[in-house]
Amino acid sequence: MNERSVAGHRIVTLTMNPALDITTNTDVVHSTDKLRCAAGRYDPGGGGINVAHVADVLGASATAIYPAGGSAGDMITRLLTAEGVSVHPIHIGGSTRESITVNERSTDRQFRFVLPGPELTLAEQTECLLHLRRAASSSAIVVASGSLPPGVPPDFYQQVATVCQEIGALFILDTSGGGLKHISSGVFLLKPSVRELRECVGRELATESEQIAAARELIGRGCAHYIVVSLGATGALLVTSASAHRFPAVPVPPGSGVGAGDAMVAGIAVGLTRGWPLTKAVRLGIAAGAAKLLTPGTAPCTREDTERLFELTENPVEIELVNG
Repeated sequence: MNERSVAGHRIVTLTMNPALDITTNTDVVHSTDKLRCAAGRYDPGGGGINVAHVADVLGASATAIYPAGGSAGDMITRLLTAEGVSVHPIHIGGSTRESITVNERSTDRQFRFVLPGPELTLAEQTECLLHLRRAASSSAIVVASGSLPPGVPPDFYQQVATVCQEIGALFILDTSGGGLKHISSGVFLLKPSVRELRECVGRELATESEQIAAARELIGRGCAHYIVVSLGATGALLVTSASAHRFPAVPVPPGSGVGAGDAMVAGIAVGLTRGWPLTKAVRLGIAAGAAKLLTPGTAPCTREDTERLFELTENPVEIELVNG
């Protein structure tokens, strides 16, 4: 399956470790002091949930699958439903985690507190895979994004890749740590940051050529057909076995970076559903990631901002590769 053949297909996302994101502001963060904060903003969070939310904003058909438990899990479902996002929550015995972001007004610094999430039983993990298989059984792009919660084995995303191969779905993966290291096949597009790529291959990757070589190493192992390395404020790299392209970033005012990588993945997936070439889809991803910096907390970027910034994106520069 190639990017042209998925035009018009829907997006199904999987978030194994969702979070209720709470964002607030305070003047100064001091240890041991009682910090008086502004009223909290509550957003549904977690990689795949963010991807589905942004894809929905950008006009694509998207469904979010995720385990949900306790009041936080119920609130995530209510918030997504109120926004019109199609959801398939899987009930679990544990309580969905909460994540807290505190913005320090005096310095514009941001402090993020991320909890580990509930432990998922084997039965709950199996139920997630069954729901995914049913939802993506015909003409779907599957996006799995985010960390794995306690109890879930590090090869779980390889299990997802195998399901996608069996049903003919195109698989996009954005994860880190063990979830990334245990991928061996079946991924259409992998989107690591430089840090995640560095941790995966165990090298520093200080230069662009080293980053491209590391991405091609994973492609050579059969882990993925394409790799998009996000470079934050400096743009992104698109790497294949035979080529590499550098995409410059779109300059925007500094803002909350929470969810910007997920917005980038959503933009790429939406571009593919439009039948765009991958290079153009990555430009939409860069625009969506930049637009996310303009929104508060983990609220999704707007379609208006994304389309405006997309017009400012530049065509990528092809990088000459040296084999051997």
